Amino acid sequence: MPASTPTPSSEPTGLPVSDQGTKFAGTPESQTYYFKPTTVRLPSGSSAEIEPVGIDSAAVLAVPDDPAEVGWWTGGALAGEPFGSVVIAGHVDSSTSGLGALAELRAASVGAEVVLGDGTGELRYRIVSVENVPKARLAPDFEPFDQRVDHRLVLITCGGAYDRSAHSYADNVVVVAEPIS
Repeated sequence: MPASTPTPSSEPTGLPVSDQGTKFAGTPESQTYYFKPTTVRLPSGSSAEIEPVGIDSAAVLAVPDDPAEVGWWTGGALAGEPFGSVVIAGHVDSSTSGLGALAELRAASVGAEVVLGDGTGELRYRIVSVENVPKARLAPDFEPFDQRVDHRLVLITCGGAYDRSAHSYADNVVVVAEPIS
């Protein structure tokens, strides 16, 4: 495969596109760098650290235990790539630590801005949809994880009714945001 053909990778490079000899057609000028995201700034201005995560043996996205941290799915896109979903997920809250970093997503508004950074650069995204999805539908082959789409950011946290006996929420809040050019 030619070096200039982009492919999804679980091995983030963090290199500027120009250093890889590639400038993708249709890539906005504001997105000439792609990277493993290490921070997310939410519409309220609050920020959270991002840890790389994968899918566990039960085919569930393994998000950090600490609700103050969120996970970036390493099977997805890097921030700024011309295609694919950058998937960021985290707990909405915990009984011992209180509200999580992504709790505000339950009230997110279309049009609000989210920013991903890596300490060197950042990319801005605008929220285009907010949806409650039953947990049973949120599997690794579900649409938010799709890598055959134009570049986008997908944020996921718990939502819906809380089942005290199961210690779990019924739904997930799925927020989709597109790059701001």
